[in-house]
Amino acid sequence: MERERLIEMFRSMVRIRTFEERVAKEFARGRIPGAAHLYIGQEAVAVGACANLRPDDYIIGTHRGHGHLIAKGGRTDLMMAEIFGKRTGYNKGKGGSMHIADPEIGILGANAIVGAGIPIAAGAALSAKMRGTDQVVVCFFGDGATNTSRFHEGLNLAAIWDLPVVYIIENNLYAETTHISRACKISRLSERAKAYGMPGETIDGNDVLLVYETVGRAVQRARRGAGPTLIECLTYRYRGHFEGDPQLYKTKEEMEEWTRKDPIERFKKRLFEMGVLDEEGTGHITDEIRQEIERAVKFAEESPYPDPQETLEDVFA
Repeated sequence: MERERLIEMFRSMVRIRTFEERVAKEFARGRIPGAAHLYIGQEAVAVGACANLRPDDYIIGTHRGHGHLIAKGGRTDLMMAEIFGKRTGYNKGKGGSMHIADPEIGILGANAIVGAGIPIAAGAALSAKMRGTDQVVVCFFGDGATNTSRFHEGLNLAAIWDLPVVYIIENNLYAETTHISRACKISRLSERAKAYGMPGETIDGNDVLLVYETVGRAVQRARRGAGPTLIECLTYRYRGHFEGDPQLYKTKEEMEEWTRKDPIERFKKRLFEMGVLDEEGTGHITDEIRQEIERAVKFAEESPYPDPQETLEDVFA
């Protein structure tokens, strides 16, 4: 992979982490309405996957979707304004943290309903197939979503119609507070791909280059009309299910173990070994991103709230 691509992937991971840490701080101050579900710890999945996509390819995210949006090219100032509920946000302050969308760059929306994006991804992929394009859809969802009817129906449709969609399970071990071992008999969720006649693979989701390579093969397969793929990325969320969650269902040992597997630190070490970056270079990137997020917060702070009479605008029935 070319040097600039590697640096941009690192920059994107740092941007997600810095953005989410600031959202946590602003939420704790009571400045963000609604709930916030942060992506800290899972950055390698979104960045590794989206690095394979073109601007006209589609992604569908989840309630934990800030990372997906940034990895696909979403602007942090418009995202922050949306999360603050401001009129200048991506969706005029009406979507909030869990419903940000920007179809112009292929972001078909985050979705607060568990697993709801899975059949929507099949629909978007069907659209691409019917229009005769070679667009690909990447659909992100958590381990909990694999136990919903939407998972089975969506994957089955994608398989029988050979749709160009890549399904990515972000297995962070917990569906809200329930450990995956208490909700599923099999140890590898990717094994469920066999039931639909599609390839399935489980990988280390904290290794951004491995995610890039694995999703890259699946994207190429989808582009040439060979159908969908299911990829399970093993990862971990450092924060609670939502901001304010005390995480009493996790052990200290488990959290410490996964902290040692931090995806950004692992990638930084790898880039040092490859001679792509050094401490000065990573420090410059970190400072640059912090300034960007500071500007994003300032933009959100200074933006107006929507007027009450705008409530029924852009609403379809």
